[in-house]
Amino acid sequence: MASDDGVILTNDDAAQCKRFAVEKKYWADPYISLMTPRSSAKHAPEISRGYYARVTAMRSLLHKFLKLTDRNCQVVNFGAGSDTNYWLLKDMDMYPKSFIELDFKSVTARKVNQIKRHEALLQIIASEDGDIRLSKSEIHGSDYHLVDADLSVLSQVEKKLQESGIDKTLPTLFMAECVLVYIEFNKTKELLTWIADQFPAAMFINYEQVNMADRFGDIMIENLKSRDCFLAGVEACKSLETQRHRFLDVGWEGADAMDMLQIYKCLPQADVHRIEKLEFMDEKELLEQLLGHYCLVWAWKDPNNLGLADLDVT
Repeated sequence: MASDDGVILTNDDAAQCKRFAVEKKYWADPYISLMTPRSSAKHAPEISRGYYARVTAMRSLLHKFLKLTDRNCQVVNFGAGSDTNYWLLKDMDMYPKSFIELDFKSVTARKVNQIKRHEALLQIIASEDGDIRLSKSEIHGSDYHLVDADLSVLSQVEKKLQESGIDKTLPTLFMAECVLVYIEFNKTKELLTWIADQFPAAMFINYEQVNMADRFGDIMIENLKSRDCFLAGVEACKSLETQRHRFLDVGWEGADAMDMLQIYKCLPQADVHRIEKLEFMDEKELLEQLLGHYCLVWAWKDPNNLGLADLDVT
């Protein structure tokens, strides 16, 4: 397994990269500054464009799922870190019946502290009926739950979801951003099998590395190793096909996958042209190389023909 501390640092890096991009006006998020401290680090334009594609594509699928189910659904965010989607959905009046976030205890404890410090965050959770249960590392509101769990231990995940009032009969969207790659392949297989067995109508959106069997992938792996991060689940990241079959082989009805370079070209081009004017970028090839080594995979089970198979990022 990857070092927990090393993995947690990747969450911090991602959160600060997102805040940096938001402050550069790549996308709007009034809550990220409340959740994530500003870093003194500067980030190259290709990094911000990569995060723009990642955030835009994942939110596109999330919003489409919510609209398709008329919000009569649940969202489970694995390795949620400093994610702010719950608050953004509240602002849009587009939130599900329940939004559940899971992460390491030290990460959720810090998020609890940030939420308690900022009335703008806490008040939104309390706005439904005012009943909130807080501990050092967990929050339970009427439609928001933040819980600590080791995602490689299925019994912990199952227990924490039950404590959060998960309803397996509801259509449920699972999300993960650079999470599964840090978990041993067999442990991820166990988790995805359990979801497929337990949730009749489900969708999973997964963002992480792909095409890792080349020189660029080798360098990425070595760089992460130097930071005590080991990609224990990199076996599934060889290609788009291995990413799809991670789901198809354990009982999911269907799965699609695109690398982020493909997705970048499919995003609303008027907005892409806008963000490309924000910062001058010398190395277009570096951006393309970076985008070509990350992907978005979305898998589904849809026995009631809700239309989950028709959802995509375009």
